[in-house]
Amino acid sequence: MSFAGKIKFMKLNRKRLAIGFLIACVGLFAVWEISKSRGFQAFGEIVPRVNTSQKVVALTFDDGPTIEATDRILAKLKELNVRATFFLTGAELERNPSEGRKIALAGHEIGNHSYSHQRMSFVTPSFIEREIEDTDRQIRATGYAGAIHFRPPYGRKLFVLPYYLSKTNRKTITWDIEPDSYPKVAESSDKIARHVAENVQPGSIILLHIMYKSRQTSLEAVSKIVGDLQSDGYRFVTISELIEMK
Repeated sequence: MSFAGKIKFMKLNRKRLAIGFLIACVGLFAVWEISKSRGFQAFGEIVPRVNTSQKVVALTFDDGPTIEATDRILAKLKELNVRATFFLTGAELERNPSEGRKIALAGHEIGNHSYSHQRMSFVTPSFIEREIEDTDRQIRATGYAGAIHFRPPYGRKLFVLPYYLSKTNRKTITWDIEPDSYPKVAESSDKIARHVAENVQPGSIILLHIMYKSRQTSLEAVSKIVGDLQSDGYRFVTISELIEMK
């Protein structure tokens, strides 16, 4: 090959490498977007909200149960006469079994939020099976007998997790309102309640984190959220009740 030919060949290879790199980047971006999407997954049913004309919403709490927060949130919900859905982790249920039993006895719905609360995007099928099945066993140990829906930690899922959920007839529950995920909103219980009121629509799924001391403002916001929405004609239901309205 002549010198000029070698130069041309090198340029062509660089061009191919650049195109390949660009395609790989686009592919990785697409995978990233799919993994964090609240309303799309490759397999099975995902529910970020329910399309209904009825003014109903589901109030959901992630993580726990913890000793420092369970009694407080249950007392508040009892006072408000509202049923909620708690997406609990298997590890914390195992550490605090009495708190899980309190939630079940109070008549609230319990969902599966994985065992260890690790991201479940790039993991093995056996890891996903253990995370889900071990947590289901912990949930049943509370005495809860209802449907167990699944919410992925951080909302992350890719292909293996949705496939397993679909194969085992489980729904993926995400959300359309997450006020305490925005730092400027989460700094104040009034801001959290206002964010919910401004963004709610019939069939919304509200996500709050109330189980830890760092989430004090979220716990304090619950009464105001319920009061504001009830004043606007909304009724609170569990995730299973909401799904039945589809």
